[in-house]
Amino acid sequence: MKVIATNIGKPTSFEWNGKKERTGIFKYPVAKPLYLGKTDVGDDTVIDREHHAGVNKACFLFAADQYPYWKHLYPNLKWDWGMFGENLTVLGMDESIMRIGDIYKIGTALVQVSQPREPCYKLGIRFNDQNIVAQYVDHGYSGTYVRLLEEGHVSTNDEFKLVEQSKNPLTVKQCFEVILARKKNPELVKLAIENLSLPEYKRKRLKKYMSKQ
Repeated sequence: MKVIATNIGKPTSFEWNGKKERTGIFKYPVAKPLYLGKTDVGDDTVIDREHHAGVNKACFLFAADQYPYWKHLYPNLKWDWGMFGENLTVLGMDESIMRIGDIYKIGTALVQVSQPREPCYKLGIRFNDQNIVAQYVDHGYSGTYVRLLEEGHVSTNDEFKLVEQSKNPLTVKQCFEVILARKKNPELVKLAIENLSLPEYKRKRLKKYMSKQ
């Protein structure tokens, strides 16, 4: 895996349900390294800190390999890296293999895979089509957030070096599925609950789900 684009955004205004809002999802490639900090990416825009950024969502990664699929569905958009609001566009990233808890060295930063991205209406704003939210869930390749174990700079062409693979086999793709599925696979729920790298509030919700079964 390697970084093929580093992306940041500026505040963008839009109207939603009759109200004016702002978002940082409109990210575009920049010709400079990004500084990955403990709670966010240097010089990037985060508007809604209740749902974005923070220790467990310090940086968002999306697979360049998924772009052809979406370009086919949305051929009329003006395409560039950063379309999914990712800070790092990564070549060779496969969420069906990457595990929650995996630790990677990228540039001078040390990151740990923390949780999949759950799409909201702002992705629909970026694509000018709210249908993409359901399509994104159905497709199953969510991208992933990482937490920073060591802050540092990441540049285009930096390669990912796997430092430690999680002993818990729950993949990002499986985690995405189990979080959003109405009827959840109990084996995946068990893996998710036992995976201490998944944020505690996610595991609590899954424990609550299991207690009702």
